[in-house]
Amino acid sequence: MSKIPTKQAILDWISEHPTKAAKRDIAKAFGIKGAARIDLKRMLKELEAEGHLTKRVKTYRDPDKLPPVSVLEILAPDTDGDIFALPLEWTGTGSEPRILMVLKESDPALGAGERILAKLQAVKAEDHAYQARLIRKIGSNPEKILGIYRANAEGGRVVPIDKGAGKEWLVRNGQDYGAEDGELVEAEQTGPKDRMGLPRAKIIARLGDPTAPRAVSLIAIHQHNIPDAFPDNVISMADAAKPAGLASREDMRDVPLVTIDPEDARDHDDAIWAELDTDSNNLGGFILWVAIADVAHYVTSGSALDKEARTRGNSTYFPDRVVPMLPDRLSGDLCSLHEGVPRPCLAVRMKIDARGEKISHEFTRGLMRSAASLNYQEVQAAQDGAPNDTCAPLMDTVITPLYQAYKALKVARENRQPLELDLPERKIVLGEDGKVSSVAIAERLDAHRMIEEFMVLANVAAAEELFQKNRPLLYRVHEEPSDEKMESLREVALGSGLNLAKGQVLHTSHLNRLLKQAAGTDHSELINISTLRSMTQAYYHPQNYGHFGLALRSYAHFTSPIRRYADLIVHRALISAHGWGDDGLSAHDIETLEDTAKQISDTERRSMVAERDTNDRYLAAYLSERLGTEMTGHISGIQKFGAFIKLDETGADGLAPVRSMGSEFFHFDPDAQTLMGSSTGITLSIGQRVVVRVAEATPVTGGLELEVLEVNGMKMPRSSRRARGKPASRKHARSKAKRDKIKKKVSRKRS
Repeated sequence: MSKIPTKQAILDWISEHPTKAAKRDIAKAFGIKGAARIDLKRMLKELEAEGHLTKRVKTYRDPDKLPPVSVLEILAPDTDGDIFALPLEWTGTGSEPRILMVLKESDPALGAGERILAKLQAVKAEDHAYQARLIRKIGSNPEKILGIYRANAEGGRVVPIDKGAGKEWLVRNGQDYGAEDGELVEAEQTGPKDRMGLPRAKIIARLGDPTAPRAVSLIAIHQHNIPDAFPDNVISMADAAKPAGLASREDMRDVPLVTIDPEDARDHDDAIWAELDTDSNNLGGFILWVAIADVAHYVTSGSALDKEARTRGNSTYFPDRVVPMLPDRLSGDLCSLHEGVPRPCLAVRMKIDARGEKISHEFTRGLMRSAASLNYQEVQAAQDGAPNDTCAPLMDTVITPLYQAYKALKVARENRQPLELDLPERKIVLGEDGKVSSVAIAERLDAHRMIEEFMVLANVAAAEELFQKNRPLLYRVHEEPSDEKMESLREVALGSGLNLAKGQVLHTSHLNRLLKQAAGTDHSELINISTLRSMTQAYYHPQNYGHFGLALRSYAHFTSPIRRYADLIVHRALISAHGWGDDGLSAHDIETLEDTAKQISDTERRSMVAERDTNDRYLAAYLSERLGTEMTGHISGIQKFGAFIKLDETGADGLAPVRSMGSEFFHFDPDAQTLMGSSTGITLSIGQRVVVRVAEATPVTGGLELEVLEVNGMKMPRSSRRARGKPASRKHARSKAKRDKIKKKVSRKRS
């Protein structure tokens, strides 16, 4: 029988090995096997009760942890009628944990032996370790539809909101989920067509008023033709996938890679680790590891999964839901780098010097096991001196070296001078009722910037590796802005009293100087937005035209294959280039590379428009309950029919039409980008600070109409009706605009 170590010996070992303190690691270190593991478990519980140990996510806590999305097998109901399940893919040391099913009224009946995909939540209960909510039955993929419910005496019908959806669906009594006439609902097919030729369905979700916020993202999905239901053969293929093993892979399970994501992240496709380089020729340098989920192992070229992923191009994100590129069996489970679970990966080991310049890189195909699933806030708090129980044992070996490496990368970034836009990201926060509860400016932490720099470097390494091996790939291309757009930006800068030099080859450093001039002034956000608008749209292409915004000669997307098809193509190219298997880039992939580039560039834009439209509708719904409220903002655009205004609080864009500015005539000068009143002489121009009143908000369209009350601290004058219809002299207006420009130029020269 194995000899059990003393409590002090265990504590000493945990102190020396903070990232390897799971029960399995302790047992291996002391050679504890068989029944002796029971005694070890008892001793660890005693240490926990005495306050010497705290159960955390990876270090002493139950290391035999299930992923948050798992495949389960349903057991027969117990004597109390409760339904339990067991995990199908259990790799722990003990017996499988029991899982209590928490079912909703709309969930289908579950029978003993059925297999399901479920979302798990760990609990502390006597007879079960997890609670599970059904995602769907394995192999089942019933057709769903979004529509308006029309009730009648026999139940009702669902009228699709999509004009091309064809016939209505019949809903029998008892299958309406309590829906009321006129509600927006989601229905699921329950049977074949009846004698009237209409499919039978049951309602599975009530979304309320079709114009309400809860329905906004669903409407956008249908309006922009974003596929949100996977075909049966795609679901079947995903369900049949099995976890990858170690065969032909480098064993990286002892490398303490960690994932750092938003707190509410559903999947984890990148993990990182850094350590000081011990090479005497690289003093102050670091070794950086970036490991990415090996999606190519599961999504092979030409398969049903591959064709569907290419059609979707990318995942689409809304405030209340995600439309994933891959089925949840892959995106939330097998391809997600969950903590403590072996997962296949493609990884790159990069050596950087003390100034953050990459010296070399080396790719590998491996099997990793995440040491911890961390979020940005807790990692930043740990670096700032307040580590929680999860981060404390990782400080010396993981978190501190990561920030030291990031410090070096910042030096390289400063030398490279990528475009440094400073645009606050506003996050729409929804309440339980689906309505917007608040609009907050998302935190921008060093933890965010650190991950971004690591990912940029890994993407550069992927592009350089494939170029050096003369392999086809998809580059991420961002061309420099056109001369016309640069001239427009100069006009905006001039109108704000700033300067953007001309007559030279444009570099991002020139734009950064303009942004620094504007920093801390009332024009800061305007100049940042105008600079962003002057940029060309990034896209994918087999030819390398460089990345202007990042100031990089070669750039490819490698780090997010769960949500971007371009990254999957790059992964396959790396697999082929290194001879890692037969699941690399196929001949068909290469032949259609240009078509694929156009397809996924188009789907990316489609998602961006859908996401923007959804945000506009959510904000309009939010502001529709605040009609008459006065708010501050700035003028972001001028047209003949009015002024576009961006609100400070929400970031919403609204229109103040000229008809709301009194009865006088407004002359529009397209060159100066101004509106000037014929009677009062008031001039509205881009960048001016304004106070407005919310006059109208239309959630269905996302439209927002505003009334200007003050401009640059002065109340908006109201002209008399006698002045109506008397336009200002165009010659006078243009002369005045020209004089204003000359004054600004003279003022800058004198200063």
